[in-house]
Amino acid sequence: MNEKFFNANFPKSADGRVSHIGIKRGEIANRIITVGDLNRAKLFLKLLDSDTAIFQRQSHRGFLTITGKYKGVPISIVGIGMGSPMMDFFVREARAIIDGTMIIIRVGTCGGIGKSNSGDVIISKGSFAVTRNYDYPIFENKMIVQDYEVKTKERPYNISKVFYGDEEICNLIQKQLINSGIPNSQIIQGLNATCDSFYSSQGRHDENFEDYNNGLIETIRTKYPEEAESLEMETFMLYYLAKCSTDAPYRSQHKVSNELKKDGEQKIKTSNNTQKGFTSRNSIRAAATMIAISNRKTNETIDPDKLNYLERTVGEAVLKVLLEIGLDEEHIGDDCVWNLKV
Repeated sequence: MNEKFFNANFPKSADGRVSHIGIKRGEIANRIITVGDLNRAKLFLKLLDSDTAIFQRQSHRGFLTITGKYKGVPISIVGIGMGSPMMDFFVREARAIIDGTMIIIRVGTCGGIGKSNSGDVIISKGSFAVTRNYDYPIFENKMIVQDYEVKTKERPYNISKVFYGDEEICNLIQKQLINSGIPNSQIIQGLNATCDSFYSSQGRHDENFEDYNNGLIETIRTKYPEEAESLEMETFMLYYLAKCSTDAPYRSQHKVSNELKKDGEQKIKTSNNTQKGFTSRNSIRAAATMIAISNRKTNETIDPDKLNYLERTVGEAVLKVLLEIGLDEEHIGDDCVWNLKV
């Protein structure tokens, strides 16, 4: 970090750059695709309009932001890496520098634990968190584990309730995936399990650590027997933050507009969307879709050529979804990077 940041509560540089994703107002659009793999972000860059300037910036924390236009509409693609903390950095810091409603769609990969096969595309209509219970003892004698659990009702992993994505956006994703040529039989809407580890809380076994995760996938499926479909590490945080988001950006923008507006200008309208997973008090609408690259029940894994095809196909379908969703208010300004000449 080569520049001074101000305000310990929400650090920004002197020119307004947020601390971790490293961008400022006008460098990120309201409509966003977020991915974990930076190479996937670069693949989606190739789908953007070639006659519009494309902004790219990678922060010292590894976040990659790409902003341009798709069919004339401002779009950002943000590569964040893996895990809920990275999603938290991205969503909170992007929200701080964007006016109006944000639409965030995650395009990722996952392990399938339900009826999916490797190569299927899963749309997460909702997500729950699977996290290590750090109060659970580490036993030297494995024989007393079951006795302890019976007596205390403690379990080594916590499984949260479900937070839902935006129902309208999830349904639009399914429609566009079908339009793109992916068979409906290979598209599944279900629940996602977002885990705090790639290994322990996803039920992978490692003799180097006491993880107490034998039967964890079965436990997850028992709690959500009909709908649990995927394991990954980001979606729950996206959905949770979307649900936690407030109308503060609308109030802030309204205040500024009232100070600057001319006679006859309309006041900013807040969204009246009431889709499941999104209310008028929320300023973020979120959805997620992911390619099942492995089947955790059979150990089947995806062919690399099929993954390459699906990444591009799903990415293009999601870009089309972003075009279908109208926004009551968007971030505007002559200095926005998507308005720059090529």
